[in-house]
Amino acid sequence: MSAKVKGYVYLVGAGPGSADLLTVRAVQLLARADAVLYDHLISPEVLGYVRVGAIQECVGKEPGGLGWPQDRINHRLIVLAQCGQQVVRLKGGDPFVFGRGGEELLALAEAGIVAEVVPGVSSAWSAPALANIPVTMRGVSAGVVVLSGHAPARLAWDALVKSGCTLVFLMAMAKTREISRHLIAHGLDAMTPVAIVERAGTSCARTVMSSVVQLPDAVVQHGLTSPAVIVVGNVAKVPERVQKALALAQWRVGEEATK
Repeated sequence: MSAKVKGYVYLVGAGPGSADLLTVRAVQLLARADAVLYDHLISPEVLGYVRVGAIQECVGKEPGGLGWPQDRINHRLIVLAQCGQQVVRLKGGDPFVFGRGGEELLALAEAGIVAEVVPGVSSAWSAPALANIPVTMRGVSAGVVVLSGHAPARLAWDALVKSGCTLVFLMAMAKTREISRHLIAHGLDAMTPVAIVERAGTSCARTVMSSVVQLPDAVVQHGLTSPAVIVVGNVAKVPERVQKALALAQWRVGEEATK
């Protein structure tokens, strides 16, 4: 690469979906980038921050293995940077939480290209939070484990069940039956609460409450699809407790008003 060429790549997290959950740094970089390579789940509202005239390419992967292979994405980033472009690689959530940001960072470094990582709000905790589900809570769950649902057979189910932690599954909607079966087979109470948070951070967001044993049927019954986050653990009952507490508080106010 010529010494005059100063291409640079930013691996940027776009958060869980809503444009107002972007970081200030992300907005600044989108406004001045020469090229933006983005995942297929990035919303039009987020892309609205991209500078007019900048190259915009959807390079993300889709369920079923469709979309750009990782090697092709790496190559495209390298070529643009070697041409002197300021490139934003825009990823849903956080680049380093199942976003393959580490692979891209390494590929760029091996090509002699400097890259900066700009963290984003991961859906692993933001999706539950937007549904009023704390992934940790004193007296309920002292830890959280974030897991990929792609290959359930490879997970250490016995250790996961014994941990007592909240389990958060990403990219798992096609594997809910296997996940349910493994959890129960390794000793988790079949009625352990589960929440499925679909399209968090968007106007189409919804949350369905279920249990470990009913998880696969709940997905089918409610027509739930990706992107969705599955939360397993007693923290999933917090929204119900919140609603009951609010209803009780409102009833007390009403009682006071009638006195």
